[in-house]
Amino acid sequence: MSDAPLHLVPVRSREAKDFVRAWHRHHPPPAGQIFSVGAADESGTLRAVAIVGRPVARHLDDGATLEVTRTASDGARNANSLLYGAAWRAAKALGYRRLVTYT
Repeated sequence: MSDAPLHLVPVRSREAKDFVRAWHRHHPPPAGQIFSVGAADESGTLRAVAIVGRPVARHLDDGATLEVTRTASDGARNANSLLYGAAWRAAKALGYRRLVTYT
């Protein structure tokens, strides 16, 4: 696997969930989502995804908070950092005030 620079790409729900099934070792894809985002290399190959949805914890599900419910990567360097930053910027642009994750 190369350490070529990654860039953000839009990812449809089904593609993100398929990527999680292929690369995530511990958990299946989450049931629902608000949006997902991906990281691809220079050739356009998808290297990582983040799925963002409503918080799992009821007390956080206040309408102003989202949760990164799953990330998965093929081991690409800095992919999660890129995706977490993009997820927060997208959540803010949609009017959310907080983004949480448990990693």
